[in-house]
Amino acid sequence: MPRCVAVKPDGSPCERIVGVSQSYCYAHHPANAERRSRDAARAGRSSPNGELKEVKGLLKKLTQQVLSGELQTSSAAVANQLLNTRLRALELERKWKEIEELEGRLAAVEGVLKVRTRV
Repeated sequence: MPRCVAVKPDGSPCERIVGVSQSYCYAHHPANAERRSRDAARAGRSSPNGELKEVKGLLKKLTQQVLSGELQTSSAAVANQLLNTRLRALELERKWKEIEELEGRLAAVEGVLKVRTRV
């Protein structure tokens, strides 16, 4: 089976299988460079890991403020609800990114299958 001719950033060859008439997989094909760049920029604008750390820090601070009596439980409950909403939005964003990645991979597989059915 033919493999992608690209070389990964670590210097090792890409091992993805490509169609008989193809040289590159979806991830390395020059025609997909703009889309990959756009997707990477979009992913870079939101940093779920950084946001998760921030939410965890806020929850820790809220807990300390409630336990020390510095913050009323009613205010802390509202803040907690808002943080939970934020966490749900982060999870939804993660799922959308995963779906976009899977769609790209599926398109690559479909391309290979189309080539194989013609041969």
